[in-house]
Amino acid sequence: MEAKKFGVSVLYGVIAILLLAVISSLIFSLILHFTDTQEKSIRLLVTIISFFSVFAGGFICGGKGKQKGWLIGGSTGLLYSIIILMYQYLGHSSFFSMEQLIYHICYILTAMMGGVLGVNILSGHAHSS
Repeated sequence: MEAKKFGVSVLYGVIAILLLAVISSLIFSLILHFTDTQEKSIRLLVTIISFFSVFAGGFICGGKGKQKGWLIGGSTGLLYSIIILMYQYLGHSSFFSMEQLIYHICYILTAMMGGVLGVNILSGHAHSS
């Protein structure tokens, strides 16, 4: 895979993740603001949507890259985690906690799975065993 195609695919995946995160954050902030819902009561839903967003980003980048889904999906998840780490470190002067580190490792693995499925489903190169 040429570097340009790889980079564009990863960029598409990260942009998809960030767009889904912004949209879901807006929806949850409106729900929290205009209802009596407490943040702790929707924590699981927020986590599920976070994993879905990362999976969708991996799926999109895998479909765009058309090969090496595990590598391109993992790169997308890694770049997303690095962006979040930079925001947290530069904006709040703190590194990942152990819990956050585990979440981000799982995000990378989830993006890898999305990348593999994206390559196999969207590119039409499904391999039969």
